[in-house]
This record gives sequence, structure tokens and C-alpha cells, in this order.
Amino acid sequence: MAERGSNLVVINPGSANVRMGFASQDVPFNIPHCIARRIHPQEGEEPKFFVRDQMLNCHVTSSQNAERESAYDIIAALMKIPFLDEDMPSPNQPLPPKMGRVDGFSSQQSRDDSKFTWTDVTERSIKPSTSIHRSVYKNAEEDTPPSTSGDGNEHDFEENKYKEIIFGDDAMKIPPSESYCLNRPIRRGHFNVSHNYSLHQVLEDLRTIWNWILTEKLHINPRDRGLYSAILVLGETFDNREIKEMLSIVLHDLGFSTAVVHQEALAAAFGNGLSTACVVNIGAQVTQVVCVEDGVALPHTALALPYGGDDISRCLLWVQRRHRTWPNFQTDPVSKPIDMLMLNKIKESYSQIKSGSFDAVALVHSYDNERSAGHQKTRLSALNVPPMGLLYPRVLVPEEYPPPPRSWFQDYDDMLEDTWQTSDNLYSSGNGGFGMWDSYPMLPTRLKKFDNIGLVEAIVSSVLSTGRVDLQRKLFCSIQLVGGAPSTAGLAPVLEQRILNKIPANQSIERVEVLQSRTYPLFVPWKGGVILGVLDTGRDAWIHREDWIKNGVHIRSGRKYKDSYFLQAQVMCYYNI
Repeated sequence: MAERGSNLVVINPGSANVRMGFASQDVPFNIPHCIARRIHPQEGEEPKFFVRDQMLNCHVTSSQNAERESAYDIIAALMKIPFLDEDMPSPNQPLPPKMGRVDGFSSQQSRDDSKFTWTDVTERSIKPSTSIHRSVYKNAEEDTPPSTSGDGNEHDFEENKYKEIIFGDDAMKIPPSESYCLNRPIRRGHFNVSHNYSLHQVLEDLRTIWNWILTEKLHINPRDRGLYSAILVLGETFDNREIKEMLSIVLHDLGFSTAVVHQEALAAAFGNGLSTACVVNIGAQVTQVVCVEDGVALPHTALALPYGGDDISRCLLWVQRRHRTWPNFQTDPVSKPIDMLMLNKIKESYSQIKSGSFDAVALVHSYDNERSAGHQKTRLSALNVPPMGLLYPRVLVPEEYPPPPRSWFQDYDDMLEDTWQTSDNLYSSGNGGFGMWDSYPMLPTRLKKFDNIGLVEAIVSSVLSTGRVDLQRKLFCSIQLVGGAPSTAGLAPVLEQRILNKIPANQSIERVEVLQSRTYPLFVPWKGGVILGVLDTGRDAWIHREDWIKNGVHIRSGRKYKDSYFLQAQVMCYYNI
């Protein structure tokens, strides 16, 4: 692996983070998938930090709030959590028997109450004194510029200037009084294209972020990129066009010699050494369920649920405010990325799924103003409600952070939709040579998306859609959880019990098992991409840079694609196999 993976770069982009590293590494770099660009306010305008796609966010409606309250009551009854009108102990009183104080719940969770520090948005720039004098005194009347030192020797000048671009964690911790715009190129599993965030800017931000990681983290000089190959491990939510755009970035813009695309679900199965599994990928903003049989992802089993770990973090804040345990801070994870970082840290340190009401004493920080930031120690309550939102998504209210509008696809001609989105003979041998799918039911090209279906229902629906009892038994005993949320203590046994109870009585399924991950669940798909890339000795599915640029893209017409059938074979043949 170390020998053959030294020239392979595995890229696993997500909505919140991008995981990238050499195939020879044990773990990848996990970096927030965002970029902050400095903006220059107009004269008289007060500088401030803002998020570009903030206008897409929605306020919670009264009906959505009522549904959330109803879902909370259901969870509270199931988990035996006291309601607000019941007597709750004061902080100085001992807890009753049905309550427990918890500071950490598993070996995978570590308590971290440290405070985030604001990013220094300035950098020192060293300029030769000679060049400075020439620029300043170029049109001056003096014959000679003034000397910078008493001995007449010239010295370099240091000056502080604003950084024009900031990446990763630093971009999410920019002070609110600094004039920067934070861009997130991917949102809810799709390109974050909207009326104020063009496709061109999204692609430019993706290219810039990935190029920065390659240069600053992996230390690959742009001139040497032709010596490396890229493996794209992509989630099932991406459309055909988005896949092709990312291939163009990797091959054309970043200069890799060859590239290949692998499905995230298939890579996750290989990452845990499995050939058959029901892969449940709980990401930050999207949860995907896909069944894999004998090393082949079954497209008709794929489901995408529009919620993930970030929704759990926002729900944690809502639950604490509902219980009146949150300090009087202006915490807003939607418009203030640093607040989302804090809530994610609290969620990872304290949340669990376990019957009864548990509380934990945590240090909550205020990031309202960089000059008057404060903190307060508080007791968090009902910490098992937010992760239960995976089973009862109404309590998460994912509509507060909706996906980007999809109307931008209509601006492009010669899409795959005319040839790829056909009727019942989809994937058949007459449409692109996919005869291997002839024995399966009609397969949709895009994932089914359910706004109010829980994770248990999604898993049962995905597995039962295979239509074969022998395969269903294998899949129900090989459920694999990947992503960040599966580290939540108690999630696996709850899923096992509820899935078994949810299976219809006429199905002869007697056992359900969630397999323990062999490595950190967040990095399993990336590791599977490493294995797939190293094992692919023949590289029959790899695309060469010259072939992609010459045959796949009309150079003179921007990013228009040439031949749908050609790209269908070039991209989708191995994307589905």
C-alpha cells in the first residue's frame, strides 16, 4: 500500500468537510469544505463577516414548530425524559434515580470545553525597501528618497496586510467585524448554485480549495501534478453533471494525469473489508442508504435523506433553549460558522442515546463579539433527544437549512437527462450496455428523497427493495454505519432493535446486526477509495487527462459537454459498476 499509493491522491468531498490524502497515509486530512474571500466594503459601509448562502436559509414556520414539538414529545416519552412541567431538580440538588450526570459516554468521545480563538486575518508582508521607495517617490520632487536607517544601509520593510483568501477552520473562525464572505461550494450533497452563487464561482471555489490542500497540506507542486493520479470518492447524491465538473477540475484545472470515480457506498464497504452490506452514511448534511452486493452497489436501493450531523447540532441548541438551560448568548449556527463548530464539539463530547434523562455540565462560549466574548458553565439536559432525530427527523426541522435550488440545470443543453433518464428499460443492455441490471426492477437515476422518513424506515425500505429473501437476510445482518454520527454511543443497538420491529411480519427475517467499524467511521469511505485505487492494477476504468480534455469537453464553449453517450460510457459505466 505504501509503495503503490505514494502517487495516488484520494479525494472524498462532502458538504461540510473534504477528506484528502495520499493513498499511502493512514488517515486523510479532514478540512472544512469552505473558503472565505475578502470583500472591500463601500465608503461609509461598516465591514462585517457574512455567509454567502445565508439567504437560502428559512425560518421555522408555526406548523413545522408544532411538528417538532410533537416529535419531541414522542421521543421524550420513549426515552423517559421528564416534561417541562414536571419537577426538575435545581443545579444544587441531587439528581433523582431516573436521572444521571454524564461527562463522557464512550472511549470515542472526549470532553473538550476549550475555547476557539479568532482567526488572525492579517499577514506580514516583507517588501524590499528599494522597491517601496521607488513606488512612493517615483513622482516626488526629491532627488533621493529618505534613508531608512542611520547608517545609510537599506532594510526590508514589514507591513501587515489583509489575507485575500482564508481556508478551512480558519475561514470558519473569522471575527464578525472583518469584511469577508464565506462560501460553501457544496450544500446538502449538491453544488451550492443559486442566484447569488453562480456555477462558475462554485467551480472556482472548489478548484481553489482543493489546490490549496494539495499545495499546503500534501506539498504537491503544481508542476509535478502530472506524476500523480486522483481517486474521486463521491456520494450518491451528486448528479451526472456535477461528477463531470469535478472530473474536469481534477484533470484539467489541477493537472492530474489520470482520475477515476468510485461510489462512496461501495468504497465504504471495501473500507471495512465487506463485499455485501447495507451502507448507511450519516454525513453532516445528508444521510445516504445504499445496498452493496458482491462488490456492486445496487442503484435502485439508494435513498437520500436531507438531514445529518449538522441538523443534530442545531437540534441540540433548540432542546437546550426549550429546557431553558442555554445561556443568554446569541448563538446562531446557521449564520455564524464558529457557533456550529462549538455545537459540534458539545454534541461529540456529550450526546448519547440511552433511556432516561441525562445531563452534563459543559462550558458554553459566546462568540457574539471578538472583544467581549464570554463563557458560562451550564447543565445541558435531554442530551439523548438530538441524536434520536435520526429516527424522528421532524424534531430536526431540516427545512431550516434547505438544499440549493435545482433550476440551474435547465440552463444547460445536451444533458444526460435526454438519454439517461428514460423509462422502464433504463440500464438495460439496449441503453448503454448495462445488461447486468436486467433482472432488477426499474431503476431511477436520481435518489429517492424523503423529507419526513426516519433512518429505520429508510434502511428497511432499501433492503426490502432488493426483492430477494436470501440477499435481504445478508443485508440485515451486515448494516454498516459510516460518517461522524455513528460514533454516538447507543445508536447501533437502538437501530438493531427498531429495524427488527419495523420489518413486516410476512418477511422471514429473524436477526438484525449493525457491524462494528474496523476504523474510525468518518474515514471508512476514504480508506475504501484507497483500497479500490491500489487494487485496480489494470486501470481500465481510469480516465486520462488528454482523453478527457479532447473528447469530453468542448474547449471553445466553456464547460459544455460533447456527447452524452460518450460521457455515459466514460463516466457512468464505472460509476455504477
